[in-house]
Amino acid sequence: MKISVRSLKVFAASAAAAVLLPLVLAGPAAAAEAVKAYTTMEEPLAKALFDEFERETGIRVEWVRLSGGEAVARLEAERANPQASIWVGGVGTQHIEAKQKGLTAPYRSRAAISIDEKYRDPDSYWIGLYVGPIAFCINTERAAELGIGIPKSWADLIKPEYAKRVRVAHPSTSGTAYNMVTTVIRIHGGDEDKAFGYLRKLNNSIEQYTRSGSSPGKSAAIGEIPVAIGYLHDQIKLKIEGAPIEIAIPSDGTGFETASMSLIKDGPDSLNAKKLYDWVLGQKAMDTISKWYVIPLSRLASPSDTGFSLRDMNLVNQNDQWDAENKARLVERWNAEITSAYTE
Repeated sequence: MKISVRSLKVFAASAAAAVLLPLVLAGPAAAAEAVKAYTTMEEPLAKALFDEFERETGIRVEWVRLSGGEAVARLEAERANPQASIWVGGVGTQHIEAKQKGLTAPYRSRAAISIDEKYRDPDSYWIGLYVGPIAFCINTERAAELGIGIPKSWADLIKPEYAKRVRVAHPSTSGTAYNMVTTVIRIHGGDEDKAFGYLRKLNNSIEQYTRSGSSPGKSAAIGEIPVAIGYLHDQIKLKIEGAPIEIAIPSDGTGFETASMSLIKDGPDSLNAKKLYDWVLGQKAMDTISKWYVIPLSRLASPSDTGFSLRDMNLVNQNDQWDAENKARLVERWNAEITSAYTE
């Protein structure tokens, strides 16, 4: 197998690529056995999905779990030398942002027909996998100790009894938290000044901003913090696994993520990435996804029994395209008016 000097220089450009160099020298068969992926799904869920793909196809998925903001930042940093070929999971606004920055590639998968057109990019750059509404959860044991009940609305969250007792992610690193910001704008009728006035009040209730959207729920599950804001499916999973938490959907309106998938532009394993992309949209993968307490978008998916129905939720009129186009401006305003500090 002939390898050009230029190709070797590209592979040697980073430590990660250098580690992979022996695999490249081993020949086409070795290269065809793996695909590199970034995922914004929780680790156990990503492992279940990718392990099933490997069992069925023999193609190993070498994956790294990143928050949505970290995924976009990583793609930007690696633009000249992509280290992965597919991004699975993460809120739709961030996939739109990646498309706008020229970080992802279009792919017209034959399997895409199982997803309604309104959850697909018209130019085939990204595709929706499932919907996850924003929810609140409270540790019932801590709540009993403190004499507080679960907040049932955004208005409840700014009451004095929740001061420094709520955890949420930071919108500069978390799609979940940015989804919260745009939701608050919409429940204030699109008036951004009123929405940011509310967010300043909410800041008095926030004990800590985390990097990842799922971290606050995990903290509430172990009683480290009484109240958390996050996505419903993450909280349901914690409760089913035995965490003493109660969950509520905000009655004055809730937004939702459209967890999506994109191919990375000029990724090193484009053929296997397309195989994984097609497979994720298929029956077996969708049945696996439906077990994660999310609301799958594919017509092929088995119903997901979460105990909650979208029909019973007061959903805001969400517009992922607007959210993506206005993200930089809104996050900058957040940093200026709320806080730019976060800790893990």
